[in-house]
Amino acid sequence: MNKLTGMRQGKRTLSVFLVLLLCFSMGMSVAATDMELLTPEEQKAQQEMERLYGLPIQTNELSGWPQGPGTYGEAGIVMEVGSGAILYAKNIDDHHYPASITKTLTTLVAMENSELDDKVTFSADSLSFLEWGDAAIGMQEGDVISMEEALYAVLLASANEVSYAVAESIGKSKGHDYSWYIDLMNTRCQELGGMNSHFVNPHGLHDENHYTCARDMALIGRALFKYPVVFDIMQSMQYTIEESDTTMEHIFQQNHKMFYMDNMYYWEDVIGGKTGYTDQSRNTLVTMTDNGDMQLVCVVLRTEGYNVYSDTRNLCEYVYDNFEKLDVAKLEKSEDVGKIITKDGGGYVVVPDGVTFEMLKMELTPDKDVKGEAVLTYTYEGNNVGEVRAKLSDTFLKENPDLAPEKESGEDAKTGSNKAGKMGRNKTENRILAVSVVILILLIGTLLRYVMEKKREKKRRRRRMEMNRK
Repeated sequence: MNKLTGMRQGKRTLSVFLVLLLCFSMGMSVAATDMELLTPEEQKAQQEMERLYGLPIQTNELSGWPQGPGTYGEAGIVMEVGSGAILYAKNIDDHHYPASITKTLTTLVAMENSELDDKVTFSADSLSFLEWGDAAIGMQEGDVISMEEALYAVLLASANEVSYAVAESIGKSKGHDYSWYIDLMNTRCQELGGMNSHFVNPHGLHDENHYTCARDMALIGRALFKYPVVFDIMQSMQYTIEESDTTMEHIFQQNHKMFYMDNMYYWEDVIGGKTGYTDQSRNTLVTMTDNGDMQLVCVVLRTEGYNVYSDTRNLCEYVYDNFEKLDVAKLEKSEDVGKIITKDGGGYVVVPDGVTFEMLKMELTPDKDVKGEAVLTYTYEGNNVGEVRAKLSDTFLKENPDLAPEKESGEDAKTGSNKAGKMGRNKTENRILAVSVVILILLIGTLLRYVMEKKREKKRRRRRMEMNRK
């Protein structure tokens, strides 16, 4: 086969493969008679698409759970932000390469350990690892930009050299180095509950030891909701790093197709997200949506082509159409639970339409760091439908005094007095102290007047004696 023939054959295979992707994304399949017209390579691609779509969806196996759509990827998840409920699960703990969605964790750690006006400096190391074709915006050694400018480049342009410089600059600012930042990324993921990830860089370029899972990426995406400025960045369509004494001008655009109004994948409910791709990871995507009632994080991994977008919308619309919130404060009757805490926007669970609160199982876990409080985890047939924080009831604390707040279980408890009694005593003591001060002031004033009167009397006697002598 000559070079020209090979190129034509390659183009034909690619064209047919793209047609297959389009057919599947529209819910179509290729008939058996049509399969006979395909080359062995094209048939293999068709079979792979069918395999991906037919992979098991674990939430579909739950009794009474609405059947979720198939996807053209190896793994997928939809998590509700306020509750942490997992509403769609397809192989969510399987290891996969994340590619550039790694940068969501890079951004989270940066937000937690720096200020937007901090400086990001580009070293030789932040540039030397780049290979031809890697996403970059053309920074040069010695360039300096702000952290805010850097995060625009990380999230919009997926700039790999900027991701490295962010990690290196923050590490050095803390008296450490680049490796310290990578360790912190892993630690932070674990703190969020992510137990199936291992990150070795801040950008996501392929490494055999750099992997994650859909559940862990959803937890990272959920944590970003604490930082509204990150969503301002993610929603930008274009950004310019202005020319200055420390850098040239750099202009770059949004990569997430669901933000473009003239694009077939545009969806107004999308409020954030990050794309990813390498040959080994295929397409990966993290997307945040908000329909005015629920905020969702959707993650799809190892997906072919633009199916990442159609799969994402299908999954989120499935949740919006089939699930509802239940107010735990109104429904929880456990004697162990006091007041439900809702200051951080939680206080509810998310369940399929028709599933009642009584059908859920609750597990109470006392908070080791905040005495008197606990985390209530609700599950439906073993699947997490939400977590809320709550005050422990007086009944529970009496039975478990070691979990009571120090003010209630310390010296006051030993003397048999309560907090209200202590406050009453404090008020009485304050009144007595105030009266004592007033009396003391009056006594001092009286004494001073007595002393002054005595002095004046002495002067009068002296004058009379002098007059008598004359």
